[in-house]
Amino acid sequence: MISTSTPLEIVWSKLPEDYVLPNEPVDNINQPSLAAALTESLQLAGWLSETAITATNYGICATVNGKIVVKAPHWMYVPEIKVDRSEIVRSYTPNLQGEKPLLVLEFLSDTEGGEFSAKQTYPPGKFFYYEKIVQVPNYGVFDPNSGNLEVYKLTGSGNYELEKPQTENRCWIAQMGLYLGVWQGTRENRQGYWLRWWDDQNNMLLWGSQIIAQERQKSEKLAAKLRELGIDPELI
Repeated sequence: MISTSTPLEIVWSKLPEDYVLPNEPVDNINQPSLAAALTESLQLAGWLSETAITATNYGICATVNGKIVVKAPHWMYVPEIKVDRSEIVRSYTPNLQGEKPLLVLEFLSDTEGGEFSAKQTYPPGKFFYYEKIVQVPNYGVFDPNSGNLEVYKLTGSGNYELEKPQTENRCWIAQMGLYLGVWQGTRENRQGYWLRWWDDQNNMLLWGSQIIAQERQKSEKLAAKLRELGIDPELI
C-alpha cells in the first residue's frame, strides 16, 4: 500500500507522434518466451476475444502532472480496445483507447528493474504507476529463476494488497475467470519455471506443442486398440 503525498493530475492523452520511445533490449533472454507462452495458451483455448490484446514490452501511457509517463510491462492483458489496432501500434493509452489492463506482469532478472518501486516523483516507479495512476486490478511479479510469483490485488480503497495463493499456489484472477500459477517443465528448449493458466475446473490451458502431443497419444492408443481387434489402422 502506498499513500500519495501530493495530488495527481492524470490526463489520458494519445502519445504524440514525435515522442521518442526508449528502445531498450529485454533484460533477459527468457522474457519473450515467458510472455509468448502466456498468450499462446489463452489464444488456443479461445480466451482472447477479437477486441482483447496481450502485449509484451509495450508502452502504457498517461500524462501525470503535465508530464508524459510510459511504462512497458513484460506482459499485459487488456480485455477490450475501442479503437482500430492501427492506432495503438506504438503505445496504448487506457481509458482513451480502451479499457485499462486487467493484469500486468513483470519478470525479474539479474538487472534491477524497479518492479517494486514506490517512487512518486517523475518518473514514477512501476509499483506506484500501476497502483495509483493506471490502477491496474492485478499486478504480478514473477521470478523465473526461483519460481516465486507475487500477485497484488487492487482493493476498494485503491491500494495494492498481496494476494494469498489459493489452490495449489495459484492466484485467482477474477476478472478473467482464470487461475494464474507456476508450472515447472520444458518449452522451446528451456527447462524451468513458467507461468500457466488454469480454468475454474483446474484444467490447464495447453500450449500448441502439448495439444499436438495429446492428440498423438490418442491416435497411438486408438491404433493399438484396433490392432488388438485384428484391424490394421493403416487401412482405415
